[in-house]
Amino acid sequence: MSPQPPPDLTEDKERETNVLIEAAPGSPAKAAEDDGAGRQLSPAAWLRMLARELHWSFVLGVVATYGVSQGLGGGISRVASDYYWKDVQRVQPSVAQVYQGITSIPWMIKPLWGLLTDVLPVAGYRRRPYFILAGFVGVIAMLIISLHSKLHALFALLALMAGSASVAIADVTIDACVAENSILHPHLAADMISLNGFCSSVGGLIGFSISGFLVHAIGAQGALGLLTITSALVILSGMLLKEIHTPNFPYGQAHKKFVEASGKMLTTLKCPEVWRPCVYMYVSLALSVDIQEGMFYWYTDRKAGLSFHEGFIGFMFAVGSVGSLVGVILYQNILKDHSFRSLLFSSQLMLSLSGMLDLILVLRLNLKMGIPDYYFAVIDEGVSKMINRVKWMPLLVLSSKLCPTGIEGTFYALLMSIDNIGGLTGQWVGGLLLHLLRITRTEFNNLWAAIMIRNVMRLLPLALLFLVPSSDPNSTLLPSDLLNEDDGEGHRMENIELTSLAVDRGSLPDKSPQECGKNREVLDVEQDDDGVSLLANRG
Repeated sequence: MSPQPPPDLTEDKERETNVLIEAAPGSPAKAAEDDGAGRQLSPAAWLRMLARELHWSFVLGVVATYGVSQGLGGGISRVASDYYWKDVQRVQPSVAQVYQGITSIPWMIKPLWGLLTDVLPVAGYRRRPYFILAGFVGVIAMLIISLHSKLHALFALLALMAGSASVAIADVTIDACVAENSILHPHLAADMISLNGFCSSVGGLIGFSISGFLVHAIGAQGALGLLTITSALVILSGMLLKEIHTPNFPYGQAHKKFVEASGKMLTTLKCPEVWRPCVYMYVSLALSVDIQEGMFYWYTDRKAGLSFHEGFIGFMFAVGSVGSLVGVILYQNILKDHSFRSLLFSSQLMLSLSGMLDLILVLRLNLKMGIPDYYFAVIDEGVSKMINRVKWMPLLVLSSKLCPTGIEGTFYALLMSIDNIGGLTGQWVGGLLLHLLRITRTEFNNLWAAIMIRNVMRLLPLALLFLVPSSDPNSTLLPSDLLNEDDGEGHRMENIELTSLAVDRGSLPDKSPQECGKNREVLDVEQDDDGVSLLANRG
């Protein structure tokens, strides 16, 4: 394990900005300290602690977005869309691989959604309207694809892209809450990421468990039509989300705010502490070549493949969600305090080795070991998803630590879009690989070669690990000038976690922690000329 860097002024400044909250009896920070920051709590007590500190509606938003929309809906969509392209549109696996990549394009413009949520409130709210918009887009898109029996492939692709955009908008909105709360509650950053992963894994487990049966019972289009329900729940969570209302927003200054936010994003990206991890995240995902559509076609082919039926495909992916959930539990309880570099090294190496399970299955070596295809495919899926989740978790925590104050949602969305572009690159390279190796709907002779190439390419990111900080998730990564703005009137931050106050990290009094502890100041919310909530001292 690499040595930890010595504490710097950034950490001192961060402690200084949190001192007023820590000083107040019954405050969230004080409660977290009393609870051991959630590390020694039972799962139920852990959830209660998060709901108490971050407000129940924030936790509800995480459950609705990650658990229902992305987890449950994603599980159903994954199986249903695979069967939709294979059986309804009847495209080749390489084409289906490319189409799956195209439907993820809305995730690559997440900075746009992030900019909107950060600088352009609607009816005085920054988060609620975007949840509601996301839900309505999803409802309309899934109704179109489910009710049109002979939809052209192009329009089907556009409808699935709209459904993907629905999930992406909801995702970036809740990510803004997570990123901002990571600054307000740095001791809970890993816990929030674990909550996201837990909800996503449990939702995915349920979604995959029922997806195959739904496809078998009502067809791929019918299963996709049920996603209107998950989108409706996103609308409901947006309506229930309680956030600070900022009336009389100066929309004439929206363009100026967009320019300022874009400038700050560019300044942050030029920071070595930021662009170096970004390069690693993109390369590691781009080189993790995705050939999943080729494997799916082989799984379900009745002559040259394994002839798995819909119910078993759903069950297999459900076991993958269990593996993903195990990865979350491992990270939360054992791995979350390890350094980013050491954990990413181990997980990337294990990811390459786990890919050999696909090779054993395709070459049917498992039969020589006396393990039936059904059992081995389930083991393969569970192990692969567990390692993928263990690799993904530190990247999410690292991303939340790289967000500057004031544009948390926008910048977190930018980091996630970089990851999604990397994933898209991996999907399209995988589609090209399937095409070059002549892997079709019925021909799979070279599938083993595609697996070998993918496994070797997964090792290449290890050469770039020096770009990742050697610190652990409890450290502050950004320079102090990106975390605190000294612009005269102080940095203005709206607290989306539904408490009655928002913490102004740029206008805290210049006192030592001891002085602040002795002279606790009462904070209140006022409105500035722009209608933005500010903190003011009342005594």
